[in-house]
Parts: sequence; C-alpha cells; structure tokens
Amino acid sequence: MLRLFFNLFTDTSRAPARFRRKAVRAHRNGFTLVEMMVTLFILALLTTVVAINVLPNQDKAMVQKARADIAVLGQAMETYRLDNLTYPDAGAGLQALVSPPTTGTRSEGYIKKLPMDPWNRPYQYNMPGKNGAFDIYSLGADGAPGGEDENADIYGD
Repeated sequence: MLRLFFNLFTDTSRAPARFRRKAVRAHRNGFTLVEMMVTLFILALLTTVVAINVLPNQDKAMVQKARADIAVLGQAMETYRLDNLTYPDAGAGLQALVSPPTTGTRSEGYIKKLPMDPWNRPYQYNMPGKNGAFDIYSLGADGAPGGEDENADIYGD
C-alpha cells in the first residue's frame, strides 16, 4: 500500500531505470478501487433492469404454458373420441390418453406422457364439463379452486 502512494506522488521520470520499471509494473498489476466500484455499479444496474423486466413476465409465461398444454390435451381428447366414439369417463381421466385404445388400429397412446402444469401439479379432468362435453383445467398457482390473477383456474377454450 505504501508503494502505491509512493508511485502516485513521485515523479519517476528522474528516478533510476530500475525504480521506473518497478513503478510501471506495480501500476499495471491491478485495478483501482474506483474502477472496481464503477464495474460493480454497472453490474448492479444491469441486474436490476433485467429483474424488473423479466420477473413479472414469468407469471404470464406460466399461464400461457398452461393454456398451451390444455389445448394439446384437448386435441388428444378429440382424437380419442374419434377412435372410441366417446370421451374417457372421469374415472379413467387423462390417463386414458397415454394408454393405447382397445379398439382401432392405433398401437400407442394419444400423447407420450401427461404433462404437469407449470406449478408441478397434474391437470384436472371433468366429464361432463361445465363448459362442454369435458373440462381440462389447471387450478393455477395456488392449487385451489377459484382465485384471481395467477391464482385463477385456467380452462381450455
């Protein structure tokens, strides 16, 4: 530390060559406190901007993913109905889409694997449904019926 102050306040142009080399070498070996503080400030500022812009969109993205999964499950349900002439009953539920049908020429299920909703809970299935022949829905972020915003139940179209 003492050498740093010596190098800052001395004129090395008149010093012998061996001292000048040491002074230049010592000056080039690190960052100043001001440089470090400016760098940390810029990183903190960028982190804040990213957090403010990204975090609110995560809830919207999770709702959109749930809607997309429900749409895919709805299409698989319609294909199941075309092959079997009826929708699976509430007891078989969505699991009926994974196993191959007992009738027809299909050798595999309508989907490979049942997805979990974005909050890592299974999608719900009701037959008959409130909104049509069947309902496929997610209970939202809170996992309870009803709610508002990200906690609202998400139903297919």
